[in-house]
Amino acid sequence: MAATTSASGRRNATPRSQAKPKRPSSDGTKTEGAIRGGNGRYQYDLARIRKVAAGTGYSTSHGGVVEGERMLVGYIHKPRGTGSRMHSHKNEQFNLVVKGTLTGSVNGKRVHAPAGTLIYIPANAPHTLVSTPDEDVIFIAIKDLSQGIIGKAVDGTMAGPVYLEGFGPRKTTKKTRNGS
Repeated sequence: MAATTSASGRRNATPRSQAKPKRPSSDGTKTEGAIRGGNGRYQYDLARIRKVAAGTGYSTSHGGVVEGERMLVGYIHKPRGTGSRMHSHKNEQFNLVVKGTLTGSVNGKRVHAPAGTLIYIPANAPHTLVSTPDEDVIFIAIKDLSQGIIGKAVDGTMAGPVYLEGFGPRKTTKKTRNGS
């Protein structure tokens, strides 16, 4: 159940299926589910905070996000063999690869970024980044707050992320009554 506040200040329970996402979120962040920095708190364990989708509709990226006054930082996980379709966002971005290797392109230029590499993505630059098949990727995303962490796919669709061959989403199989 989500909670809403009435004009009298009382909190009312609302079923999650009826709760509408807020933009910006109720805690003042631009990214739904992100943590708002400050208010006497100056340290965050990014690997342990609540995970949010960091590319809904176009990427497998997810992780903890903290937003300050003018910028956000995310500790982002991208499973091996998966990644983002070509997308862009109006905020400038830096990605520091901590573990694994990202490949793809930024503004039409090829990128091959093993751990320790910093990737610069200018505002509005079309880009795609995919984790290589050998291991998951962890990267630190740093963006200005002209928008939240999620961008938009260049083709305008929410057709899903990139999956390299053999790394697609798990398919469920229906069993028949006789168990086969």
